[in-house]
Amino acid sequence: MAGNSQRRNRRTSNKKGATVGSGGQRRRGLEGKGPTPPASMRKGHKKNRMANAQAKQAARRPAPRRGGPKGANELVVGRNSVVEALREGVPANTLYVQQFVDSDERVREAIQLATEKGLNLMEAPRPELDRMTNGLNHQGLVLSVPPYDYAHPEDLTAHAADNGEDPLIVALDGITDPRNLGAVVRSVSAFGGHGVVVPERRAAGMTASAWKTSAGTAARTPVARATNMTRTLEAYQKEGLMVVGLAADGDTELHELDALEGPVVIVVGSEGKGLSRLVGETCDFRVRIPMPGGAESLNAGVAAGVVLYEAARRRA
Repeated sequence: MAGNSQRRNRRTSNKKGATVGSGGQRRRGLEGKGPTPPASMRKGHKKNRMANAQAKQAARRPAPRRGGPKGANELVVGRNSVVEALREGVPANTLYVQQFVDSDERVREAIQLATEKGLNLMEAPRPELDRMTNGLNHQGLVLSVPPYDYAHPEDLTAHAADNGEDPLIVALDGITDPRNLGAVVRSVSAFGGHGVVVPERRAAGMTASAWKTSAGTAARTPVARATNMTRTLEAYQKEGLMVVGLAADGDTELHELDALEGPVVIVVGSEGKGLSRLVGETCDFRVRIPMPGGAESLNAGVAAGVVLYEAARRRA
């Protein structure tokens, strides 16, 4: 009957059942969740979406190659490499930091140096950094270095003329190790030279490695690219410069060469093959460095430093 409270299973209360306790849910709800992460790391936030989009765009760009195409950024990968590049003043533009990366002294120093230099700081998920670096062990840090702004070979002689000095230029023929290029740039700067010329193809370029080896001198010593090294040397000859090639079988010893006192281009070949045939035939002099110790050859950086010192001594 209606209203009969004696029926079985009849609910006499609006409650859905006894609640003995919350099972600790209320207590956990009151616990703190730690500091609020930055906007760029909060999923769904506008800044997080922007950071992910920019990281994806960078990942779509082709991986850089040694002596790669003009306009391609170079990526410095790994904590030690990134910190060293930032310490040496490599002209980077963006530092990518992996989201939720385990921070150590190197990560903190990299972020601090990048901030001091005014670089862009971007947080990106690990999969995006993996794609950017083609799976290299980036350790959560990737530094983007823009392409080097090469000078024209004529700019080097113009620079010397502006200073009222005879040009002292080093041309590298077949040098493929960027550390050798960086060492030559450093020697040219130390001994008052006016720049370095490198071939546009199949040769070392001003990579981050070359910048580090130059110890910052690349910022004030121009490096020019020659489309054709032989024609560039011939153009220098027309301007009145003597072209001196270093060769183990040279006809003249270094201390006998008076041409170093005037406008000169010193051409250094690779340690193994030396000067190429056409470049060697273009040289006005083929000079050898006396080595009483019996060594067959010197690497490009050392050989250029020896000749540049002799030129600076004579000019002084």
